[in-house]
Amino acid sequence: MKSAIWDWSFAASIVPTLLAATGTTLLMTALAFVGALILGAPIAVARTSRRRWIERPTRWGVEFIRSTPLLIQIYALYFALPATGLTLSALSAGLIALSLHYATYTSEAYRAGLASVPQGQWEAAAALGLRPIAAYIKVVMPQALVPIVPALGNHLIALFKETPLLSAIAIIEILQTAKLIGAESFRYTEPITIVGVVFLLLSLGSAALVHRAERYLGRWR
Repeated sequence: MKSAIWDWSFAASIVPTLLAATGTTLLMTALAFVGALILGAPIAVARTSRRRWIERPTRWGVEFIRSTPLLIQIYALYFALPATGLTLSALSAGLIALSLHYATYTSEAYRAGLASVPQGQWEAAAALGLRPIAAYIKVVMPQALVPIVPALGNHLIALFKETPLLSAIAIIEILQTAKLIGAESFRYTEPITIVGVVFLLLSLGSAALVHRAERYLGRWR
């Protein structure tokens, strides 16, 4: 069935290409989120430091990154950074920008989760003779995971939905692929719509998994 608005045969022919590009999008999401999880931990520790010369610059840095658009940060790393003598590939600039941007959010999730554990839990662990590291692993973290996991899941979904911004520096992910298909065929309705459906389905699936993990952790706690 073919019409001026929607061509089903054309839509079916481009689905494999768009699904292949989805793999790139998912890979970028996974790598950036792992980076955000790793970078978020030391940021959270610095934010909770009692030393002002550590806590204040970290807090200002977090607020600066969270208050500026991610696209500007991507542009800064890819286009402006070479002026300082350091040139990054599009892939490296995109991953660093996504990881650093969302590390500021994961750090707040870590900090809020740890703050939700009553101080009495630390004191009880010390009374039982547990060392700080053992108390952290066996007592504090299991309780902190309950509020942390849902927040991290939400950040993962948000990160996934922002990967199309990488097309601004010519990373060929799913949205950029749809644009290229549209430029070649002069038909944008089908590829853009299919991309929207893919993002919707993957986001809903991820949200369902996060909800199940939240319920599981709640029962386990």
